Amino acid sequence: MDHHIRPATPADAAAVKAVVDAAYRPYVARLGLRPAPMDADHAADIAAGRVFVTGDPVVGVLVLVAEPDHLVLENIAVHPDAHRQGVGRHLLTFAETHARALRLPEIRLYTNALMWENQEIYPRYGYEVTERRQDGPYDRVHYRKRVTGTTGSA
Repeated sequence: MDHHIRPATPADAAAVKAVVDAAYRPYVARLGLRPAPMDADHAADIAAGRVFVTGDPVVGVLVLVAEPDHLVLENIAVHPDAHRQGVGRHLLTFAETHARALRLPEIRLYTNALMWENQEIYPRYGYEVTERRQDGPYDRVHYRKRVTGTTGSA
């Protein structure tokens, strides 16, 4: 599979929504509500340059938000049909490369406490738990990963 990752364009909005919805749909019953990424304004995120995609058709989505001292990995979604093909690993590697390019020393993300699959994945890629807190209806586990090869923001 080609894992080329590119910035999403407005033409990708429907595909981004389809991948995000497919990736998060299995969690709706477990959480008792829709995961926040399902209700994100994908078109606005694309217009802001925050969304990256991979695959043709799109099978992976990454939403990255640069803050002054870190990169927020706001969403990573892989279509279930593309599981176990290295898509998620490539997206996580891209996030690190992007943080390095922006000279940001760490990546932060969170996942719902009931998405235990994610809590097994992120530590394998060097993410450490920083806290667990309730954000509205969401019980979230927060992670960070130090990015090597950066000098920090100016």
